[in-house]
Amino acid sequence: MIGYIHSFESFGTVDGPGIRFVVFMQGCPMRCKYCHNPDTWGTTGGKEYAPEEVVKEVLKYKSYIQSGGVTVSGGEPLLQIDFVCELFRLLKEEGIHTALDTSGVTFNAQDEQTMQKHKRLLDYTDLVLLDIKHIDADKHREITGHSNKNTLDFARFLSANGTPVWIRHVLVPNLTDDDNSLYKLKEFILGLKTVQKVEVLPYHTMGEVKYEKLGICYPLQGTKPPTKERVLNARRILSTNDNT
Repeated sequence: MIGYIHSFESFGTVDGPGIRFVVFMQGCPMRCKYCHNPDTWGTTGGKEYAPEEVVKEVLKYKSYIQSGGVTVSGGEPLLQIDFVCELFRLLKEEGIHTALDTSGVTFNAQDEQTMQKHKRLLDYTDLVLLDIKHIDADKHREITGHSNKNTLDFARFLSANGTPVWIRHVLVPNLTDDDNSLYKLKEFILGLKTVQKVEVLPYHTMGEVKYEKLGICYPLQGTKPPTKERVLNARRILSTNDNT
């Protein structure tokens, strides 16, 4: 089995609990306006690895990630779900905590084969970092090119299966930060049983230079990061008695 990997990060501190080894998978069907990794979009790029080869890389840092673990991100890692499942199975054999950073866009509750693959993956997944780009389907499509139906269905699926979840929401001025939508997102989150944490991630422009190098027009040209007040406002709205 071969996976296509964009890159590794040896000491990640923002992709789950503790210090983590982060695997960035190649390929993503979405085209988020604020994406800071456009170089991960294409499915034909990346370097080929067998799951065992990735585990070998991880084990070089095992003493450093004992309080953390491994996070598989992207791109969209669930485009390569069979590879991720086998990688997580091998990591669990090594006693390593596993986290999946995903938008859930590839989930299809109507397809039995897809359901079975996701169920098997969750057998080896300790935590899911679920990115909800926008609670409104039309706005979500405007931002990403896709509806949010699969994402929200996947959130419900995780809740029903008892899988711990951290919800992540990128806060972009005039795009994802209006109070009405934030309250609707909170209402949805409160209907889930396994959410441990809600993270508000302020939009930044650090990926803009990648668009220039790739010759791609940056969709949010001129958009500035949210103010501290708007970030605090979003965190206040999305907080509950059980998570922050």
